[in-house]
Amino acid sequence: MTPLLWVEDDAALRRVYRPLLQADGFDVVEAATPDAAREALRRGAVELVLLDLMLPPTGRAQAGLELLRELLSLRPELKVVVLSGAGDKGAALDAIRGGAYDFLAKPVDPDVLLVVLARAASRVAMERTLAALRAELASARPADAMIGQAPPFLLALELADRVAPTTLPVVITGENGTGKELMARRIHRHSRRSAGPFVAINCGALPPTLLESTLFGHTRGAFTGAEGTQRGVFLEAHGGTLFLDEVGDLDPATQVRLLRAIENQEILPVGADRTVHVDVRVVSATHHDLEAQVAAGTFRDDLYWRLKGVDVRLPPLRDRAEDIALLARHFALEVAAGSVPPGFSAGALQAMADHPWPGNLRELRHAVQRGAVMARPGAEIEAADLGLRRVDGPDGATLQEQVERLERRAIANALALEGGNRSRAAKRLGLSRQGLLNKLARYGVAEEG
Repeated sequence: MTPLLWVEDDAALRRVYRPLLQADGFDVVEAATPDAAREALRRGAVELVLLDLMLPPTGRAQAGLELLRELLSLRPELKVVVLSGAGDKGAALDAIRGGAYDFLAKPVDPDVLLVVLARAASRVAMERTLAALRAELASARPADAMIGQAPPFLLALELADRVAPTTLPVVITGENGTGKELMARRIHRHSRRSAGPFVAINCGALPPTLLESTLFGHTRGAFTGAEGTQRGVFLEAHGGTLFLDEVGDLDPATQVRLLRAIENQEILPVGADRTVHVDVRVVSATHHDLEAQVAAGTFRDDLYWRLKGVDVRLPPLRDRAEDIALLARHFALEVAAGSVPPGFSAGALQAMADHPWPGNLRELRHAVQRGAVMARPGAEIEAADLGLRRVDGPDGATLQEQVERLERRAIANALALEGGNRSRAAKRLGLSRQGLLNKLARYGVAEEG
């Protein structure tokens, strides 16, 4: 039952209305004077207040208005419905301005009173639910809006927090949409440079000619269209952190200039004849395998070792199964923008748990936003509302089919390398002999030769 404090000096009126209120689900506590109301509020849990403005000792609305202000100063979350005479319009306006939830004129229609109180109780329940959801998310959310409890994610957070106060450069690796910029911002905020600027640039979003002047700045007239001087992001980040996103997309010439800037802490703006000293910590990120790029000769090894002080690897969402529901509730809370967020049906939760999420957090956020729009008003988000589609490979194969295809190929290669010897092939693959035999029976690799 909803606890309701009724402040009314008319005992006969309380006797008539009390059974109606109790029958409608309200646990009524009565108070005939302001002092009794204060004592009742102090003693018990109260969520709603039904307040008559005409209270003793004066019998004027001012007494009720003063009590209204006092109650709300003590408990701002209270929903107070005030009652007064039909002709006292000024008091009604003063009560609403003072924070009252609603105002009813006496004599009050019982049905109207019950509807207003039910609406106020619903508002209390909604605010309580919203507060509980926020508390749940806050308890599971590390600082800086990085949300999750999965072990690989927590390991990445721990490493980032350990390296943040040092001067080491950091490379954040992970698939697109895993939150690399969020992690970079977290490292900056936990560093000794947190009072300085955090400047981010996507190295893959600009052509090489424009990227160079964006990084290092340019002088007026340095090239066609350079009508003024540009400082560049290195100077903008002076005393703080420079985040180079998609650093694996840098062209060879820019890699050379970036290496010099990091090694010497000096930049040469385009068109300038004098270097400028800078003091920046570089945090970079990429979804590429930089070591593979170094081996292929597309990324300088000396720049790689300058950037890679510590490698913080963010896991894909498919490796964070225990975080999916928590993140979905967080994104639903974002969509709700202060109102009660939609819930998720069991089918929707299962669909999210089964989905491989190739777009990671970005895809999950989009799915929740779509689900909130597509769901019926007041209803839970269903699986169909999320708009999740089957993830196929280039030739129409599902993710599972692609995994099985790679496994078949690996088994066939191992058998070929070991001259068909199953025991040695199993050892090469890291399997038991029986495990290999089971896979041979499943895939028919032996029959295919």
